Formats: sequence, structure tokens, C-alpha cells
Amino acid sequence: MTRFARSSATMQDVANLAGVSAKTVSNVLSGYEHVSPQMRERVLAAVGELGYEINVSARNLRVGRSRVIGLALPELSQAYFAELADSVIRFAGERGYAVLIEQTIADDVSEVSTAAAMRKHSIDGLIYSPLSFAADDAAHLDTEFPLVILGDPVEGSIADHVTMANVAAMRGATEHLLSLGRTRIASIGANPEGPVGTGASRLQGYVEALRNHGLEPDPALIVSASVWHRTYGVEAVERLIASGAEFDAIVCFNDALALGAMHALQRSGRRIPQDVSVVGFDDIEDSAYATPSLTTVSPRRDDIARTALDLLIDQIEGDERRESPHIVEVGFTLVVRESSAGVLVV
Repeated sequence: MTRFARSSATMQDVANLAGVSAKTVSNVLSGYEHVSPQMRERVLAAVGELGYEINVSARNLRVGRSRVIGLALPELSQAYFAELADSVIRFAGERGYAVLIEQTIADDVSEVSTAAAMRKHSIDGLIYSPLSFAADDAAHLDTEFPLVILGDPVEGSIADHVTMANVAAMRGATEHLLSLGRTRIASIGANPEGPVGTGASRLQGYVEALRNHGLEPDPALIVSASVWHRTYGVEAVERLIASGAEFDAIVCFNDALALGAMHALQRSGRRIPQDVSVVGFDDIEDSAYATPSLTTVSPRRDDIARTALDLLIDQIEGDERRESPHIVEVGFTLVVRESSAGVLVV
């Protein structure tokens, strides 16, 4: 039997060894369903014997695809977005796709413009996680191009959306604090310029939980944070303390704010959770290793990544254009740790 160098075997060589046509080899390697198990086994055995390597680039050019998708995120320095990118990369690899990542927050350039510019990189489709998204933005992204947006649905947008259960999740986080007997619950993360986007949804959940328990929200306990970073969590708690408002719990709109808030509380001499319980949102890795460990809402990041990829690849590989967008809301889990419940005994 003729032996081939690993890089020299051709598809025709595989076909000759397996006793089939080159077309049959192509069908097997392309995953074509209507090939008998016996034929598939013969072809794959020949591929292994010859060390044949599929020319993925050439195959993709023939079908007009790069098998590269874009992922547009606002801030890779934020743990949530970095961990989301990790999930997308892992699941994309399982589907045979590579991922090109772009950070959309840049000086003098809008998020949507940066995301739209990714089309120049010959990607097959785009997963876009904006800080804010308006109906007019969809036109700039060219929704004839495969696109999935991570965030609240926008009226008039025809793009697929994967959304978090922001209202229900924040309502659940606040109700958890209420169940512990906390009644002076502050929130940190509202936009100082007024309700908008994800922040508005999470504020709504907080307000609904209080009212469902017969408590009217106290404006003094709704503390704004223009940026959801740790520094702003520290600054928000310092303002809250300086205001003289009484509070026995804090629910934060993300974990970065919560970690900053806990730092400020501890620096002020307040014990967590004895004096003040704290809950965050996102379940980033750092939340489990904080001191105390942080109770937080898990938005099921892996589910978000996998759902977005399934929707995007369906658009890329599907034969028909959809009549209407798919909107999928991913559930959540409240992860209870020491910052609200004290030291947990396992």
C-alpha cells in the first residue's frame, strides 16, 4: 500500500483507497446525512490511514463562508463581558466557528458604528452586546446580515434578541433581602440622568418587590451610578452614608458595584451581613471569592452564549429568511452566599 506524507494526500487519494468517488468523500467530510454508515466508515478509515487534512479554508470559500463570527462587547476590562466572551468562544469552537472580538466603547465612535465596522473583517455574522440600543441603531447594523443582539428587545428592530430576565431577577434579589427581615433596602446603579435600558429594568424589579411587600421606595435609598465599576460602588455607598439615610441592605445592579459597595461598608466599620446585607448581579467569578462571598443573581451566562450562537448559526446556515425575529429570554438563578445569609454551613 502506498504511504503518503501527512500533507500530500489528496481527496482523490482518499477516494481511491476507500473505493468510492471523490464526491462521496466530500459528502462524508461535509457531514452530508444521506451516506450509509458503511460508506462513511470506509471513507473515515481511509482519511485516518492517509493522514488526509481537510482544507477548511478552501471549503469555506466554496460555500461563501469564513466560519468566523464577530462578538462586539462594550468593555473587556469588566469581568462579566470577559467571562461572556470565554463562553461564546468555547461554544463557537464546538460548532466549528472561530470568534473575532471587538470592544465597542471608543472615543468619538459610537457603539453601533464600531459593531457595524466589523463587517469589513469577512465575518459570517455578529453577536452584539450594547450598553444601550435604540430602534434607529438597527438600520446602521444592516439587519439583512446575520445578527443577534444581547439585551432588551427594541420596538421596530428585526434582529434576533437574547434577553435577561432583568425585572424578575432584580425583583427576586430584593425579595430575598425582604425575606431576611430587611426593610430599608438601598439600590445602587440607577442612571443619574433617568431610567434607561438594563438599569431601568433592574430598577423596576427593585421597586416592584418593595411595593409587593407594602413598602414605598424611598428616593433617598435609590443611589445612582453612572458607570457600573467598583469605584462607583464605593462612591455610591459613601454618598449614601453621608446622606444620613438609614439602610440595612443594598441591592446592586451588577457585581462590580457590589464589590465596591462592600469595600466601602467594611471601611466604614459596618459588618456584612450583620449590619448590612449585600446582593449583586452577574455572578462573576470574583463574587464567589470575595470576603464575605457575594450573594448574586446568576443570569446563566453559558445559556446566553449558547442560545445566541444557536440563533446566529441558524441564520448563517439556514436556507430561508425569517419572517420575524426570535426573542429568547434566558432565566436566572439567585446564588445565596455569605454577604446576605452569613457564613453558610455545607
